Amino acid sequence: MDSRQAIRTSIGTADTVSKTYLEDLTDEEMMKRPDPGCNHLKWQVGHLISSDHGMISGCLPGALPDLPDGFVEAYSKERAASDSPADFHSKEELMATWETQRAAILEALAGMTDEDFDRPAPESMQSYAANVGAVFSMIGSHWLMHTGQWVVLRRQLGRDILI
Repeated sequence: MDSRQAIRTSIGTADTVSKTYLEDLTDEEMMKRPDPGCNHLKWQVGHLISSDHGMISGCLPGALPDLPDGFVEAYSKERAASDSPADFHSKEELMATWETQRAAILEALAGMTDEDFDRPAPESMQSYAANVGAVFSMIGSHWLMHTGQWVVLRRQLGRDILI
């Protein structure tokens, strides 16, 4: 297994876990917060999509399709406190945007070389990813960090244990 395959496997695992936890949740349920100090799941999913886009676009400008108009702003830290469903995309729109972005990320990943991975990450990412390979590696890890909160909400909703 080479580095691209390892990163692809990591992203695939995170996607499987994430989709499994979100699959049976409604738009309304995704607006719930696992705890008053946590962000609701719609904001979290939008934040993850926006973060993926920002990280990969920062390393490979133009490699990903644009996000929908207003998407980045909708999932900014400033909007995290909103509990208004009108401020966020539907689950269907979020999932479609995720799929489009993920396909482009995996296509970009497939074209990377070990030398590409060794290039320094942009300065704004240096605190958490020293090089481009570390940025790609963050994609799956970041999603899994958030899914821990989703499990809590699923338990509160009385959903089955899935994983």
